[in-house]
Amino acid sequence: MTVDELVAGKLVAGKLVARATRTSAWVLAASVGLGLMPNVLAPLESVAVAEEQRDKARKKKPRTIPPIQETAHRRLAKAQELIDTDMYADAMQILETMAARARGYNGAERAVVHQMLAYANYELDDIEKTIYHYEQVLAQMPDISEGMELTTLNQLSKLYFQEGQKFDDDRALPWYRKALATMREWLAKSEDEGPDAHFYIAQIYYQMQDFNNAIGELELVVRMSRERGIRVREEWWTLLQYLYFDQENWPKVVEILEILVKEYPKRAYWVNLASVYGEMDQQQKQLWTMEAAHAGGFLDMETDIRTFGGLLLQNELPNRAATYLQQGFDDEVVERTVPNLQTLGQAYQLAQDVDKAIPVFEEAGELAENGETYDRLSALYLEKDEHAKCISAANNALAKGGIRNPLATRVTLGICLFNVHKLTDARKVFADVRRQARRDNDRTEERIARQWVTYIDTERRRLAELERAGG
Repeated sequence: MTVDELVAGKLVAGKLVARATRTSAWVLAASVGLGLMPNVLAPLESVAVAEEQRDKARKKKPRTIPPIQETAHRRLAKAQELIDTDMYADAMQILETMAARARGYNGAERAVVHQMLAYANYELDDIEKTIYHYEQVLAQMPDISEGMELTTLNQLSKLYFQEGQKFDDDRALPWYRKALATMREWLAKSEDEGPDAHFYIAQIYYQMQDFNNAIGELELVVRMSRERGIRVREEWWTLLQYLYFDQENWPKVVEILEILVKEYPKRAYWVNLASVYGEMDQQQKQLWTMEAAHAGGFLDMETDIRTFGGLLLQNELPNRAATYLQQGFDDEVVERTVPNLQTLGQAYQLAQDVDKAIPVFEEAGELAENGETYDRLSALYLEKDEHAKCISAANNALAKGGIRNPLATRVTLGICLFNVHKLTDARKVFADVRRQARRDNDRTEERIARQWVTYIDTERRRLAELERAGG
């Protein structure tokens, strides 16, 4: 019986394996979840099919494979029965006995023994022995079919890769190098080269931190896909985009993200594209991108609303910013934190809607640890001629502290005290400001305070004269 006849008889059943230990989210998604990683143990019946297809494609005579003798066949068949019932230890006892008597078997028979042992050891989660037995399959060259050789190379490369993922340091590199070399050998011998294989190689380079070669492989993946009329997969684009981002190659990042938002529209791609436009100082395109994302319903997170609202403010569109931010609060998407409330209040203030700005700043002022919000609020109250509230806000600002220009806040307080006819209190505030401004060499605040002191003194004399005249 030939090895092909034995294979056709389903000596070993294949099983999908999706293993990953230490790997990033995109590697898991690309390699396992999306089925890009070939089965670690593919069905042996596929070997015969693959061999036949490749031999026809290459139009050359198949290898001459030694026949499997009847005695070997009976033992292998018995081991297969045990494997089918998950009796791996018993099956391995038969197979290991055959492996120990290797001289009594030809290369084709030894190859099948080691392939079955690889399968059994994999099922028992002994990857070290799985790798060893696959390597022994290849050691039987040229007495194995081309299909078996290619399948084994492919599986070994994936196993080497998985072993490398167990380490976070330089110990991973030898495994990745072996995975790369084995896959390169597979490519050199295979007639079935395609984008998937080169994407896998790009993954290896990525794990090796060799980003330049990873980019080269991914560019080849894109080119091959387009030449064959195959849609470039999302995970291919995202990895390529990430690698260009790491190099700060913004034009390339933009090019890829523009493709992603069209072909695989998602929130992350829109937001990232807007962010990169900002990195490139293309604020108009940044705004347009966020506009498009908003229109498409992709901006559904607090950070998105804050970013878009901030862009609207930067582009002098405060009315739209206020409306958009207020909707975020109303929908309870945006948290009522001090920075968020301050941004909304600022939008209303710039939109000259002081009546809506004031309650927002009042809420922010109560929550804030410093007095900045109360400082701004005191100025709004002064603008609205609500002098009593202005006095309260200014005092709160000064009490909490942490304001940028305390002297300016005290000037606002003095003005509001003057407007409620508390001239003595107002003069004291302005006199204190004048003294402090002189010490700080702040000529602007010193001049303002001096003028107010003079004005209050004049006003007090005027009022005194009126009182005497009336008396």
